[in-house]
Amino acid sequence: MTTFPGSPRILKGGLVLLDPDTFTVLPNGIIVLQYNPDTLSRTLKIQGAEEGGDRSEALRLKGPPVETFKLDAEIDATDQLEVPDQNPNTVQNGIFPQLSALETIVYPSSTTLQNNFNLSQAGTLEIMPMMAPLTLFVWSANRIVPVRITDFSITEEAFDPTLNPIRAKVSLGMRVLTIDDLYFNDKGGAMAFPQIRSRQCWRRLRCKRICSPPPAAITGSTLKR
Repeated sequence: MTTFPGSPRILKGGLVLLDPDTFTVLPNGIIVLQYNPDTLSRTLKIQGAEEGGDRSEALRLKGPPVETFKLDAEIDATDQLEVPDQNPNTVQNGIFPQLSALETIVYPSSTTLQNNFNLSQAGTLEIMPMMAPLTLFVWSANRIVPVRITDFSITEEAFDPTLNPIRAKVSLGMRVLTIDDLYFNDKGGAMAFPQIRSRQCWRRLRCKRICSPPPAAITGSTLKR
C-alpha cells in the first residue's frame, strides 16, 4: 500500500451474509476481499418474448434481465508471513481460514445437517431443503445486490513447508437475485428493487448532461399528419 499522503482511501469489495429470516448479519458474516479484482465481468440475459411468438409480444419484457457477475480474487499470505510473530494463525494455517470463509457460503451448516439426520431417523417423511444465508455482493456504495453463488473454483498456487496454501486465486460466479426471485414486499425484495431505480436515475442523469433535443424527424409534431 502506498504511503503517499495524498493517495485516496481505497474501498474493498466483499460479501455480507444475512440470516434469511431476520435479515441480520450473521456472526463472522462479513467477508472482505484481500485485494480488489482488476476486472469484474457482467452479463445481462434479457427476459423477452419467445422467438417466433406473436408480433404483439415482440417488445414485451417478462421481468428484469438475469444478471451475472464473474470475478477472480487473489488471496496471499506473503505479507503476513514476513512478520510471523504478529500473525501466528497464518504461520500455522496459511490461508485456510480465508478460503473456508468463502467455501462455507455454499455449504449447509453442520448443525442443520445433524438436525435433518435426526429428523430422518425419527421417521419424518418430508424434510425441507436447507436454507442458505442471503448473500450480498458489495462493490461500492452504488452496487450492493443480493446474489446467489453459481460457480466457485479455487486454484492454490503456493504452499508452505507443511503444505498449507499461502497463495490462491478464487473465481466466483454470481447471479443477481431480483424481484422475480425474492418476495417483492419483504426486505430481500427491498434490497433488489433499488438497483432498477438507480439505473433509471443514472440514465436520467446522463441525459441531463449530454443529451440534446431530439431531432425533428422523431418529434411528435413531425409525426402528426
